[in-house]
Amino acid sequence: MVLTGRAGLVALLCVLPIALAPWPATAFVVLLALLGAAVTADVALAASPRALTFTRDGETAARLGEDVDVRLLVEHAGRRRLRGQVRDAWPPSTRATPRSHPVNLAAGQRVQLVTRLRPVRRGDQRSALVTARSIGPLGLAGRQASHRVPWQVRILPPFLSRKHLPSRLAKLRELDGAVPVLIRGQGTEFDSLREYVVGDDVRSIDWRATAKRADVVVRTWRPERDRRIVIVLDTGRTSAGRVGVDPTAGDPSGWPRLDWSMDAALLLAALASRAGDHVDFVAHDRVPRAGVYNASRTELLAHLVEAMAPLQPALVESNAPAMVATVQRRIRRRALVVLMTELNSSALDEGLMGVLPQLSSKHHVLIAAVSDPRVDRLAAGRADAAQVYDAASAERARNDRGHIATRLRRMGVDVVDTEPEDLAPALADRYLAMKASGKL
Repeated sequence: MVLTGRAGLVALLCVLPIALAPWPATAFVVLLALLGAAVTADVALAASPRALTFTRDGETAARLGEDVDVRLLVEHAGRRRLRGQVRDAWPPSTRATPRSHPVNLAAGQRVQLVTRLRPVRRGDQRSALVTARSIGPLGLAGRQASHRVPWQVRILPPFLSRKHLPSRLAKLRELDGAVPVLIRGQGTEFDSLREYVVGDDVRSIDWRATAKRADVVVRTWRPERDRRIVIVLDTGRTSAGRVGVDPTAGDPSGWPRLDWSMDAALLLAALASRAGDHVDFVAHDRVPRAGVYNASRTELLAHLVEAMAPLQPALVESNAPAMVATVQRRIRRRALVVLMTELNSSALDEGLMGVLPQLSSKHHVLIAAVSDPRVDRLAAGRADAAQVYDAASAERARNDRGHIATRLRRMGVDVVDTEPEDLAPALADRYLAMKASGKL
């Protein structure tokens, strides 16, 4: 049984006759009995909410920042008209609207209720209970029942860095031969033969082909294809820190570092697959959380967003030896290993720095990290004593970060360390530069 606001209002109005009655106690008992009888009759006359049946329909996946409509089909199998409300409950992070739907259903009638979700978090969003409330004809009270009608909507990473893809593909076409910029050097593969022209490097002359054609011909080269790129996403505690501004909701607290790393990984994967390289993906903290291996180029991005969607930062220290062992067990031939992690000196010294030489001796390693723009703003503060202390702390943090990056580069590891919005294009540019120089 549930009471409505009208029952409370009637009870409040009963205070006046009780106050004016010559026998207040008797008036109180009589009015209470009358109100109780009215409430009991209202509950008895209300239609049973358990006579409702529910089925769901709607979208099961959407990108973060997009609206999702979930439809709930309600059918009334009872004999009395049901007047009341139906609440389709979802987690608070989905920002479901409206909170409840008014219903007025005759026996055997159906109605479709639409709840719009505006999720602010990535991952699997599952519906809670559907609660139906039936109000009696007097509007004083009614019945309530809850039903389990499961539904799940997977909120995928938004891939906002897609806007950088056309410009990087144009650079890739220049390297790949659509614009004739063919190079010669280590790490490139043979493209074709052509006639020698003045200015060509004599080392490019193919003497065997020259003897057969009775004309001087040279070899042309292009950046090597079919290389393997391994993207390793660190989902440990350092990935939980929020930096920048949330681009999907304007929240100044920002996205977690994990989400910025995902966005950069998607751009790199899209670019590398267009370049003809094979891309593998693994998410790891203490144990592997997700993986995509040997996906076709046409299905790579779909597999990546599906694998990334349910990932959340784990508030534990990442197991660097296990992470490196996972990569080495999966990848036998030399590859570019892109490790998306944080340049936290304490975490790296206790974990990754000890095992990184094992990885860099067999593979080309690139570490991509998201810096916090608030540190730079704090470092510039000089207005009062508190800001000076904040600036000193921020400057020390920047120095520690620069020191760890220098140590990594001395070990032969490339480092991309930049602000959140710049990580994806900076990582794509570093990949293209490695292609152009023949390192990849």
